[in-house]
Order: sequence, then structure tokens, then C-alpha cells
Amino acid sequence: MAEFDIILWGATGYTGRLVAAHLLKTYGASGDLKWAIGGRSAEKLAQVRREIGAPDTLPLIVADAADLASLDAMVRRAGVIISTVGPYQLYGSPLVAACAAAGSDYVDLTGESNWIAAMINANEAAAKASGARIVFSCGFDSIPFDLGVFFVEEEAKRRFGAYAPRVRGRVRGLKGGLSGGTLASGMATQAAAAKDPSIGPLLANPFALTPGFAGAPQPDGDKAYEDKVTGSWVGPFMMAGINTKAVHRSNLLLGQPWGAGFQYCEMQMLDGPPSDAAGGMGGFNFGAGGLPKPGEGPSKEERETGFYDLLYIAEAGDGRTVRAAIKGDMDPGYGSTAKILGEAAVCLARDVARSATPGGCWTPASAMGAALIRRLETNAGLTFTLEN
Repeated sequence: MAEFDIILWGATGYTGRLVAAHLLKTYGASGDLKWAIGGRSAEKLAQVRREIGAPDTLPLIVADAADLASLDAMVRRAGVIISTVGPYQLYGSPLVAACAAAGSDYVDLTGESNWIAAMINANEAAAKASGARIVFSCGFDSIPFDLGVFFVEEEAKRRFGAYAPRVRGRVRGLKGGLSGGTLASGMATQAAAAKDPSIGPLLANPFALTPGFAGAPQPDGDKAYEDKVTGSWVGPFMMAGINTKAVHRSNLLLGQPWGAGFQYCEMQMLDGPPSDAAGGMGGFNFGAGGLPKPGEGPSKEERETGFYDLLYIAEAGDGRTVRAAIKGDMDPGYGSTAKILGEAAVCLARDVARSATPGGCWTPASAMGAALIRRLETNAGLTFTLEN
């Protein structure tokens, strides 16, 4: 048995501090859950420990991404590693490899699809051999969307006797800000695509994370239109390219219960036909200070007044529908993501047997499913409700 249930790697960063604060508030520092915070600097880790109000007994783990021996030593002490150290394509690969080799579980909040594809290719076999459960995209990218499809499909099966061949994901409302780390990750992906011509097509391919499988043609989410099924105009959503890949991988890993021809589109709802001036940020904003730098992000007030409201519509073959809402009580990218990420790690450590989810590279829905929904509703301020 590992020394710690969870080690939070990257606790000195903007999001890492928020995850640490959530774990402390929800589970305490010396309770049943054994956890520690990790990073490159003992001094900075101690500062974070003081800032979040944790006692001096909360363990500090010093390791460096450039020192493979220190990473290997760290992951062998943990049941689950939480990584908030991005851009992942610049700093995250050695940690995933170390977890896959050691058999330690891993969660992160990456939305870097090109990096996820590379990590699956490089580490799937080792993770299966060691028993490590590697679960990418455990923040707002892509848990509410991935679990939204899972949730509405389970209700479709209950009502109609079969899963729905199509689901529409709709962002009905969203308010929040971006951090400097998110911007840095986006810039790293753009730089990688400019350097490697194969990355552009991968980012555009909804089946980029389903090696060996390419499904049915997917609905066009790049153009605004009046969606009669949704009941409003809809337009492109900036994160759809990330989340759709996770959803299709979930379907594949679950054994394609939603069908080999499953269709999924993800768009934001609009008040009417879009104007030429309509932006594509989907409710995100940068605040009055302009573009944030790495380590910066929304204020406490901005996090606490943020929210999101997602609509999911499962369509049966005969036209019947199930509508479900997934809502979060804080800004999506940071206040809510910190709670989601922390709970995903606890869920993997506590609620999901290895017999049910063995070693490999997973998505949140395929790895944790209903167990994660229950934990998010209890501890992370999310609600999953049916609307018809």
C-alpha cells in the first residue's frame, strides 16, 4: 500500500493552490485521506501550506520534472498523483511515464489533445502492464461534458430500452475567467502545430483519441444555425474540439454502448443569429487587467460569482429525447475545476476497484462514471438533473 492516497504535484501554481485548499477544506490534513503537496521548492511549498491554513503536519514532497529519479521516487509513494503542472506538452511527459511504469494512478486537467494522443501511444502498454490508471482531462476539460453524455445516455437507456445514437451538448450559460496557465497551454499547442504539420489534422479530428477507430461523420459544430431540437440558435464553442475527442474515446473504452455510429456535437446556445461582432470565447473573459501571466488567474470574487449551465439532449432513433442539465456553482476554469480535479483523484483512490477499471489510459466517464457523478454532487458543487 502506498504511503499517501494522493500527492498533489504542482501545488505552488495557481490551480494547484486551489486544489490543495479544496482537499484541506473537504478532507482535512490529518484525517482518513492521506495526502501531500509536491513541487520543486520546499520553501514555496511551505508558503502554500501556510496560505491555505494547513498545519505543519501536511507533508511536503520535493521533486523536479527535470530529475527523473526524484519523479520516480515521488510516484512510488502515492496511490494517485494529481498533476497541475502545465503546459503538459512541455513539462508533463516524464511524470506520466513514471506513473505508468510504477503502477501509480494519475489525473490531470490537460486540454492539450495532441499531447494526450502522444501519451496514449507512449504509455498505454506500460500502464496496462503495471496497473496504473492514467486519466487525462479531469477539470472543466472534460469532466462535465464527458459525464454529461454518460448521464443522459444512462437515462435514455432506462426510458427507451436502448442508448441514443446522437447527443447534443449545449452550453446554456457560462461565466468565468482564464488563467495564465491556460493561455500558456494554448500557445504551446499553437507552437507545436506550427512546427509539426501532423498536429493540425489531429486537433480537427474528433476521433484523434480512438486509435484504430474512426466513427461516423459528425455534425458540423463550426457554423451557427437555428437548432430546432435545442430550441435556440447555436454557435461554435471554443472547447468543443477537446471535449468531443474525450467523449468518443469514452464510447470506445466502454465498449461502444452508444453505437459505432454515435454522433456528438458541442455548441453554445445563442439569443439569436450571431452578429459579425460576436466573439468566440463562449462566456470566458480576461478581466480588466488584460491577458494574465502564468501563475495568475481570476480573483476569489470572480471564481465565486462564476458558474456554468450545460444542456444535454439524447435523441432516440424515433425522435424521442431526454434532456439533462449539468451545472457548476463556481467559475468553470478554476473554482470548479479545482474541486472537480481533487474529487476525481479521491474517486479513483477510494471508489473504483482495479477489477472494474484496470491499468490503461482512460477518460473520466470510462474510468469512474456514476461513482464520480456521486462524488461531484456531494463535494464539488455540481448537479446532474433531468429536465423532461
